Amino acid sequence: MASATFTVQQDTALTNSHFTLSVAQTASLRSQLKSQRGILNSNNIKQLCAQLNVSDDVLLQGLVPLASEYAVAPVSDFHVGAIVKALDEKGEVNFYFGANVEFDHQALSLVVHAEQSAINNAWLNGAKKIVKIAISDAPCGYCRQFMNELADAKEFDILLPDQQFKLAELLPHSFGPTDLGNEFSLFNPKPQQGNFSFDGLDETLARFALNAYVPYSQNFSAVKISTFSDGDFYGSYAENAAYSPSLSPLQSALSQFFLAGLSFNESTVKGITLLETAGRENQSQVAKAVLASFTHLPALKVISAPLK
Repeated sequence: MASATFTVQQDTALTNSHFTLSVAQTASLRSQLKSQRGILNSNNIKQLCAQLNVSDDVLLQGLVPLASEYAVAPVSDFHVGAIVKALDEKGEVNFYFGANVEFDHQALSLVVHAEQSAINNAWLNGAKKIVKIAISDAPCGYCRQFMNELADAKEFDILLPDQQFKLAELLPHSFGPTDLGNEFSLFNPKPQQGNFSFDGLDETLARFALNAYVPYSQNFSAVKISTFSDGDFYGSYAENAAYSPSLSPLQSALSQFFLAGLSFNESTVKGITLLETAGRENQSQVAKAVLASFTHLPALKVISAPLK
């Protein structure tokens, strides 16, 4: 077992059928994506579109190879990238990057798929409506099911290198939230009125837990990854009607962590905290299984707090 060491290309230019960037321009963009944790805001997008004389949709697809560079794939060595084009609360377009994350020596079912990573990035960072998702490779059935939980599942476009689809074309006769009597969805959750009752609880961690999408288990939960010098990273639990494609809070947080271009090891990670809803706990064993893929990390701190 080993730490997940993150490396990106440093001396290559981004060149494809959509546009060409120089080595220096590509390096600058890589640095920007790292500092902004895998997000390009509306101003960034407008500047790049003007610089390259392309539309934001062309830019979206042309940047997908950069998203793939954030993949951590020690098992498959198959790097997948995805970028969500979504609207924020002001109605402005932002790009949210994502890539697959695998965990060495652990069950393959624990991986984070690129589409999950990009959607998770958008969800955690305030996106309100997904318009499109561009992917380097065709989405697997697991990802199609994950996307079917979205509020905009029937509307947004799925862009592949040479094709474009609606989700219904890729997932006909689908099973979704309404089949389980759930009228809500990811990006359109049931309003949460309660608060955790626990002295000294990290307010940000509590907020991410309360924002979790958990219509099936009611385990409002989140994870905080603290670093020595690169800030904190949070993830929330996102459930799925098919259960298996659900994204655990640790997977959610780790995906955010890797989008910042960091290595998950004892030199970077200061602490890992899981917050769960008392009486609804179901995430500690999953978190421990994922963390078993790494060595010399701080012990997982688990907080079980009542929700009132």
